[in-house]
Amino acid sequence: MGQGDVEETSGLPGQAELARRFARWQSAGLDASGCPVRNVLDRVGDKWSMLILTALAPGPSRFSALARGIPDISKRMLTQTLRDLERDGFVARRVFPTKPPSVEYRLTALGIALLDPLARLIRWAEASHPAIQEARARFDAGTASEGGPASA
Repeated sequence: MGQGDVEETSGLPGQAELARRFARWQSAGLDASGCPVRNVLDRVGDKWSMLILTALAPGPSRFSALARGIPDISKRMLTQTLRDLERDGFVARRVFPTKPPSVEYRLTALGIALLDPLARLIRWAEASHPAIQEARARFDAGTASEGGPASA
């Protein structure tokens, strides 16, 4: 089986933990709208937030430096994403009284606490990307594994 294939496994700590959590959510009457995991991942898992958090990992940065570091983000989207990250407590904004005013962004303690799991996810994504691309190509070619959506 390939890396992306599903198979029955047991004894994996992460798998057991997730199975227990999901069972607990179900027994509590899972309310998807109030799910803390979905709520947090909607923010940190969006297209730009991870890049911005990663760009701020080395230390504070000015808006213009962030815009240069992420060249395909529009200024409007950078502004909105920074506001959202600030609202959620991951980023702090500091305005300097210059003419024109300059603004610096830095990670808060909450943002810094997110870096370790974010780094693990990024390492996994980098290592898994070839297998994911291969699985997509097989799926798109109609040769997905038995019982998958391509055979439906």
